Amino acid sequence: MPEGNPKLTGCYHGTVTDDEGHASLYGSGSPKPIPQLFAKTKSTRLIGCIMSRKSAPPGHPVPEPIEERVAETPMEALSSICAVLVVGLFVLTFLGGNFVIPSGSMEKTLLVGDHQVVDRITLAPSAKWMPLVHYREPQRNDIVVFLKPVADSNGEHLILVKRLIGVPGDHLHLRNGIVIINGVAQDQPRAQPTTPENHTDFLDEFPSVPPNATPGDPGDGTPEEWAVDFPNHIQNGDLVVPPGMYFMMGDNRHHSLDSRYWGFVPRENIVGRPLFNYWSFITPEDQLNKTGLGNQSAWMVHVALHFLTDTRWARTLHPVR
Repeated sequence: MPEGNPKLTGCYHGTVTDDEGHASLYGSGSPKPIPQLFAKTKSTRLIGCIMSRKSAPPGHPVPEPIEERVAETPMEALSSICAVLVVGLFVLTFLGGNFVIPSGSMEKTLLVGDHQVVDRITLAPSAKWMPLVHYREPQRNDIVVFLKPVADSNGEHLILVKRLIGVPGDHLHLRNGIVIINGVAQDQPRAQPTTPENHTDFLDEFPSVPPNATPGDPGDGTPEEWAVDFPNHIQNGDLVVPPGMYFMMGDNRHHSLDSRYWGFVPRENIVGRPLFNYWSFITPEDQLNKTGLGNQSAWMVHVALHFLTDTRWARTLHPVR
């Protein structure tokens, strides 16, 4: 409390009007300027009580001026919410996304019901408007999210996740389930091993056995276009990956509909790469294929009732490799 104006007492309100902290106060005391009484801030509304040293009650400090705070208006609150939504939409659209594993083609690497954050930047075609962002081309053994090159029976291109096996220019074939690229056997410890019990000539000796077209089962088998075009990519027993194309396979090699069945994946179909699981829930493999309000409602109730028991907590924040 300043030493001056010992006789100016009472409760006041007013505004600091200049850089020196002078204030014009009005209230139960006489209106008059109070020099250097308040902080040197222009146009600050103030409310307070001022007492002389003699009039202050014994043992009670003189009250400090109280700054009046203006509440946020509804329009300001709405603007803040809109800003958060815009930033979130930008992140989900251009930087990252959500993907749910729909099938067991990548077991044991990825499980049905894994919910993943997908990096949509690193493998995207480079853009001049984001020069500081790191881009790179897809590489062998990357796990990638992509649009299936063959439409399903409903005309939609499913979003799939597989392991990238062959890049443009690669010569590849399989011998007893082992991938051989450019004459070198690849070490792929996460792939399902081939045994005498699960060995299949088409899957484990690819491409020695050509694919058979299944035109009556589009999207779930071999399209006629791939069966016809397949011989054009064979050289000395190897499948040669053409420019701008990639060859994908699931880690669960004997239970995966992949490039062996429906051919190469164009570069523009690659969406991104999964980074980690943010949630994993025990899910039947056919659950994501069920449609209708009744099925969806029943599944939501199931998740709510079994959230704690059926969540795979050990896979939470589990990185994808």
